Amino acid sequence: MTDTDTGTNTVTQRLRNGTRAWHQALESTGFATAMLAGTLPLDRYVGQLAAYRVVLSALEAELARATCPSVTSVWSPDLVKLPLVERDLRHFAAARGALPEPGPAAEEFAEEIRRTAAAEPRELLGFLYVLEGSTLGAMFLCRYVTEAYRLTDGNGASYYGSGDRTRWAAFAERLDRALGEPAVQEQVLAAAERAYRHIALISGELSAGLGAPAPEPV
Repeated sequence: MTDTDTGTNTVTQRLRNGTRAWHQALESTGFATAMLAGTLPLDRYVGQLAAYRVVLSALEAELARATCPSVTSVWSPDLVKLPLVERDLRHFAAARGALPEPGPAAEEFAEEIRRTAAAEPRELLGFLYVLEGSTLGAMFLCRYVTEAYRLTDGNGASYYGSGDRTRWAAFAERLDRALGEPAVQEQVLAAAERAYRHIALISGELSAGLGAPAPEPV
């Protein structure tokens, strides 16, 4: 962390700067490159949704029950994504039958979410920053998904189509107001980095055999 990162940047700027290397590394995985090339097997895409159902179920439940003022001032029902993932999975279950089981990395992330909620609930906001931010990237990727799997009317792409820049701006403003203390910002940044590490493990499982390694820890 440089001097310019402390005292002058907002917490969302610090989070963006502090996790940039992870974000770039995830873009180079076999999963991501295959998605951009239109060659990602459908079971890997559905597998990601199944993994995210595990993660979001834990995160959104803990955020909803948290009583910490920092969390309650940031968390909002319009940030809920679990119903969108479940809608997509129902679509694929109806079309394909059995769905792929998520790998162990998803439950490992969920367990960390639950431990964090019990020990220091403000750090849940670091996890939320990463998961909500990922929907902005999904806005760009949504067309690749719909074209590759011939999805129509949003069926199977509800989660990938859920990004909203206005919602993100409102979330970022609340986050900046809630996390003014530098020490707390450091905690939330560390949590965001842990979230990226878990997502990298999920992506690594989904990238197996696709030709690119999982990102290295930074």
